Amino acid sequence: MAVGIDPITFAVIKNGLDSIVDEMAYDVMRTARSEIVKDVMDFSAAICDLSGNMIAQAKTVALHLGAVPEAMTVVLDNYSDDLLPGDAVILNDPYQGGMHLPDIFMFMPVFHGGTLQGFTVVICHHTDVGGRVAGSNASDSTEIFQEGLRIPALKFFQQGKINETLLKLIELNVRLPDRVVGDLKAQFAACKTGAREFVKLFERYGSGKTQEYFTELLNYAERMTREEIRKWPDGVYKFTDFIDDDGFSDTPLPISVSITVHGDSVTVDYDGTASQVPAALNSTRSYTNSCTYLSVRCVLKGDIPNNAGVFRAINVKAPEASIVNPKLPAACAARALTGYRIVDAMFGALSQVVPDRVPAAGEGGNTVVCLGGYRGDGSPFIIVDMICGAWGGRPDKDGIEAITNPSQNLSNTPVETMESQHPVRVEEYALVPDSCGAGEYRGGLGVARSYRLLADEAGLQLRADRMKIRPYGLAGGGEAEPAINEIIKQNGEHVSLPSKINRKLKKGDLVRHVQPGGGGFGNPLARNPQRVAHDVWNMKITAEYARDRHCVVVHPNSGELDEAATTALRRDNQAIF
Repeated sequence: MAVGIDPITFAVIKNGLDSIVDEMAYDVMRTARSEIVKDVMDFSAAICDLSGNMIAQAKTVALHLGAVPEAMTVVLDNYSDDLLPGDAVILNDPYQGGMHLPDIFMFMPVFHGGTLQGFTVVICHHTDVGGRVAGSNASDSTEIFQEGLRIPALKFFQQGKINETLLKLIELNVRLPDRVVGDLKAQFAACKTGAREFVKLFERYGSGKTQEYFTELLNYAERMTREEIRKWPDGVYKFTDFIDDDGFSDTPLPISVSITVHGDSVTVDYDGTASQVPAALNSTRSYTNSCTYLSVRCVLKGDIPNNAGVFRAINVKAPEASIVNPKLPAACAARALTGYRIVDAMFGALSQVVPDRVPAAGEGGNTVVCLGGYRGDGSPFIIVDMICGAWGGRPDKDGIEAITNPSQNLSNTPVETMESQHPVRVEEYALVPDSCGAGEYRGGLGVARSYRLLADEAGLQLRADRMKIRPYGLAGGGEAEPAINEIIKQNGEHVSLPSKINRKLKKGDLVRHVQPGGGGFGNPLARNPQRVAHDVWNMKITAEYARDRHCVVVHPNSGELDEAATTALRRDNQAIF
């Protein structure tokens, strides 16, 4: 540590910051209006120092927070000399520091002794920000002007008073103003909580000393990151994964990553990745940076502080006018899908560097099912459901099912919440047997979820993937089963849907989505036969799957292992594994 830094005080300040951002997150959950925030938990909280460096982040959506530095720069460029206590600046424009329009950033300056000391930050995914499709998240938009209200860096609160002009502009352009404004006020309340507690650090230690500890906290994270990277073998590690298509053509979209480890830093280059597309899958540079930082952070030791110091050891190169660094007016509402595939490609490359720390591919990111329309009394409704699925098999454990993607910290919307607030009935929410990739450690099972429309009609916007390019296995593990989208009419007719669709529904239509499972890790023949039998008994896999993928014979009715038949079958099939 730097001279003059007391390690005990350092630990107290570090843990104090962590507690503050988590308390901010709890405030958002307690006060938000929409399910996408308070139930799905698609929001984030952070604290930045007076220069805009992120010094702490809550246990919230990790993919948001690597984008904070760029958005923070925009705020400082616009308001560096025009910030007062009680101000709160918002923005959502992907081409001015944002990620996609539903994600609205809020920054509150924090003062002590009349001097700016830092910022509290809350990002929320809002139910709707206008545009051509309810939910503002359609994958088939072709330019950003179709996607909703673009907000540059503007003061939503001025010295504690709401900006009535901006408020009226937002209310007039969104479908559910009570929820959007309610969530914005929740962001403000959480920022105030963070600011109040943040100031207590300065009151206790003094402004100058506290800022010194902030600087050391960033340097400490950088040192720890570099020390760990220094242990990695120097070299170039490449991997390419694919998005099935953009919804307009059948052409797969490559996400190519090349990680160069050199000394105590890494350079990540996305050369060879698909060009920007006419669909709304384009990932802004800030979001691509965030996905890259997160991927590296995931394979580092858990005791490294989560702050901007980690980013200093990671250099990102993203070709201009590509799907990972688009140019205006490229649409980007569904950019999260590309972000998930960036993480999958990064993990594929990192598995060559630290194979004992990287799992096989998961479900490919959450699926977004958006249903929007009007009830019989004319009041609007919008459901934005993000279905969380399966992890891939890990180097020492099976994958997990019905859980958030590793790059997020989301939750599946409770069925009771959805049905009580919207004209929809959830008729299936279940794990899908045999959907996992086989391996010594199998992947998690995929999730099936269905929605019966009870309103007269509604729009369906569905963003999924991994219907063609299945989640990969590692170390000899097998691929998982692909996604399925379909509509089941009241007459029983099944209509298959592509992975990305925007269409009308009629009353009684049933929308069903099946997520992929997770890929397997390790040779399937190395899996303990007793564990295979246990999976059959628990109906996670069938006896046929056990025989075909693991060469294990299990009696389907009793779930008992036939050891003699298994030994013979594995001996006969050893060569194919």
